[in-house]
Amino acid sequence: METCSLRTNSNPNLISQSRRRRNSNSSILSSFKLKLSPASSSLAVSKHLRYSVCCAVQFRPCIDIHKGKVKQIVGSTLRDSKDDGDALVTNFESDKSPAEFANLYKEDGLTGGHVIMLGADPLSQAAAIEALHAYPGGLQVGGGINTENCLQYINEGASHVIVTSYVFNNGRMDLERLKDLVRVVGKDRLVLDLSCRKKDGKYAIVTDRWQKFSDVNLDEEVLNFLASYADEFLVHGVDVEGKKLGIDEELVALLGRLSPIPVTYAGGVTVMKDLERIKMAGIGRVDVTVGSALDIFGGDLPYRDVVAWHTHQEAALPI
Repeated sequence: METCSLRTNSNPNLISQSRRRRNSNSSILSSFKLKLSPASSSLAVSKHLRYSVCCAVQFRPCIDIHKGKVKQIVGSTLRDSKDDGDALVTNFESDKSPAEFANLYKEDGLTGGHVIMLGADPLSQAAAIEALHAYPGGLQVGGGINTENCLQYINEGASHVIVTSYVFNNGRMDLERLKDLVRVVGKDRLVLDLSCRKKDGKYAIVTDRWQKFSDVNLDEEVLNFLASYADEFLVHGVDVEGKKLGIDEELVALLGRLSPIPVTYAGGVTVMKDLERIKMAGIGRVDVTVGSALDIFGGDLPYRDVVAWHTHQEAALPI
């Protein structure tokens, strides 16, 4: 988990001064707020208290599983299984099991990593559970999570479940499903995947293997609203994810300024300097996941160098 302290903060660099709301999100959220029960409304982020999460920037490892194998895939090429498999772009396929990667992360003291099932097939589900058993409490799991199976993965050893498409259903935010998830698994075990793509100059949340744009854009109001229901956010910059083209610095800066809870960014990291760019753009408040660029996944970036960087960030925290 992140090493954090929570404090009130009046630093204008860490809190947004803008009271403006984007019209598209305001209409969506206002309709949801009318439906909130007293219990749900008590979760709301206070407008009178401003907080910043003061954290060491951390490296969050990943285990992406496709048809039971650990792979690195360009996420934007994923399609439903009925579609033409030739469209899938695979950067790497490992001969090591998910449990071997989980044990590696456990030995290196890396927590809060993500096990992502790129498909809900039985082989991928079994492989994910294998990883959770190898590192109980050290990994989060996502891919096909819903109210029916979320507790199963917690019981198998996941620290959190990661959810996107179940909540952002048919291109719209389904508040009832989100509230049901919180009732079943608890806010403190829920990570919302807000992976997004640029559309009309705004970052729109995408679902269904990143193929469908939702009608929800990432801004201050949306992040504050969703933080009432989640322990963390995970955000892939889909336009750069898996392509090793460099990070989406604008997106990282947005997350650093506006996210009121811990947030992890993924997408485009290629060299060590990219980690420092995330640290600077995210004003020390955005964690990072690295996938295809790592040498353990067939890339050129030494995993050991990234772990050493992570350790240095932790050591730099004030006591």
